[in-house]
Amino acid sequence: MTPLHTRLSPDVYLDHLRSESQRFREVLARCDPAARVPACPDWDAADLLWHLATVQRWWAEVLVARPERPEEVDPPRPEAYADLLEAYDEWSAQLARVLDGADPADEAWNWSDDHTVGFILRRQAHEALIHRVDAEQVAGAASEVDAVLAGDGVHEVLDVMYGGCPPWGSWAPGEETVRVDVTDTGQAFWLRFGVFSGTDPDSGTTYADEEDFHVVEAPDDDVEPDVVVDGTAAVLDLWLWNRGKDADISTAGDQGVLARFRAVVGSPID
Repeated sequence: MTPLHTRLSPDVYLDHLRSESQRFREVLARCDPAARVPACPDWDAADLLWHLATVQRWWAEVLVARPERPEEVDPPRPEAYADLLEAYDEWSAQLARVLDGADPADEAWNWSDDHTVGFILRRQAHEALIHRVDAEQVAGAASEVDAVLAGDGVHEVLDVMYGGCPPWGSWAPGEETVRVDVTDTGQAFWLRFGVFSGTDPDSGTTYADEEDFHVVEAPDDDVEPDVVVDGTAAVLDLWLWNRGKDADISTAGDQGVLARFRAVVGSPID
């Protein structure tokens, strides 16, 4: 199985951002505002709608202000559900519009070490996908997840959301490895365990020898991973975002290493 880490084209990300955002809106427009969100039980449908609305508003503001970071101001939340939908429509359209006119290589502030418009474009396409799935789980109205987007999502969640290392931190590699095989797209992602340490200059939080992993290049052909996890792109993407079921994936290998992998990917994503 050949590892494929190529990102999708900007046009593809933008098309998915628009279509996933529209599907999210369509589902929630027909939903009970008080219905609970299975993956986020503290939220109801109205909270989920407001969350993605404000997320898309914020990143539109970041893109307009690029390369500087704009001041973060929380907008007042409307009380009526119809007004929440109206705010979402405005801010979602604004994000797509700003991205449509932006060069992916342009510098733009974000929390990663990839300070480009392209990073935001990719991240927001996947943000819309995962919350579209949340909306469908609220309403009990599932639809297909695009395999190519989901395969890219598997890489993003492993490499960026769980495997990233901020510039103020350090990472010391260990020995154990996991290979995540995406059965319908032919992708294979190798992960190496290690420990992360550092102090966040913004929050002051100190992390000392916390176990995590990094996506690494595939080793020589005769090297076997300690654990293999496999499934289709959609299944793996949703499982890694804690939107799927353990029964949907397959695992093989060292049970202790597998338990450590599950502990990392089962932790909340900040």
